[in-house]
Amino acid sequence: MSRALERLVNLAMYLASARASITAEDVRANVDGYGKHQDQSAFLRMFERDKEDLRVAGFVIESDSEGSYRLDTSATFAREVSLSPEEAATVRVVASAFVDDKSFPFADDLRLALAKVASDVADEQTPVFSRLAEEQPAQQGASVALLDRAMSARKRVELDYVNIAGDHKHHLLEPYGLFIRDGRWYAVGRDVDLDEVRIYTVSRMSSLRMNPARPKTADFERPTDFDVQSFIALPFQYGPETFEAHIEFAPSQTWRTPALTAGVGSIAIKSDGSATWTVSARDPERLMRWVVENGPGINLREPRALADDLRERLTRVAAIHE
Repeated sequence: MSRALERLVNLAMYLASARASITAEDVRANVDGYGKHQDQSAFLRMFERDKEDLRVAGFVIESDSEGSYRLDTSATFAREVSLSPEEAATVRVVASAFVDDKSFPFADDLRLALAKVASDVADEQTPVFSRLAEEQPAQQGASVALLDRAMSARKRVELDYVNIAGDHKHHLLEPYGLFIRDGRWYAVGRDVDLDEVRIYTVSRMSSLRMNPARPKTADFERPTDFDVQSFIALPFQYGPETFEAHIEFAPSQTWRTPALTAGVGSIAIKSDGSATWTVSARDPERLMRWVVENGPGINLREPRALADDLRERLTRVAAIHE
């Protein structure tokens, strides 16, 4: 835990445990992380930043004309939380798995959330491991954290991007949403120059920068009907070129179509009970992998050349294991 975050958690716990209003000097004297010999103006600037960060995290801090502060617990906490030893252990296991995952961009928020529950939950270490993203985990985690801040503040971001074909381009993006799939984070937003809503792979971004001008003024408004779920495509729907695929489900496998197709594309049920799924695709390799992973009883029929390629590969694999 960084010193700044540790100080923030200490301040949150101090506010939560205070039985009466506190002053800035009370904080300076009783909260670890504030230098006792620190210059007064520097301390006050740090205290103001910390209060603002806690407010962003959901802590409702009230102040009065005399310079005293109190935490409005009724507005900060939905209800009193009482955890059994088993529940506390579960919270610790899940939390510690994520807070040490470099690809998890909300570790600081999680630690502050834990401070709302119990200090021992926030501090106890549990030997567990998590890795949301295998590819450039630290870079993805840092980039998603910045994109999330920009999304919350509705600020535009500038970035350099390398697409799957290797082309480099500068983009100005209004981030609307974020999601993770198969170890990769994706950002959904309006590309200002193209005036289109696009999906961008976070690991392909570089020189990511949030617009610093007028930090408390929004640059854009997210459409009221935006739903990031509608942009979470199937694994083979990411890539440069779109083509149509026909996938056949045997009669014994037709019952699986609602779950496997995720409501994407169209399904035609034949008289023999089999089904043909027509869906757009972009990545031939991932499409073939998807068919193999979800078979048997699922076969790629179109594009014909791709179906023949898959059949040839499977034949070679079968020959090796004869």
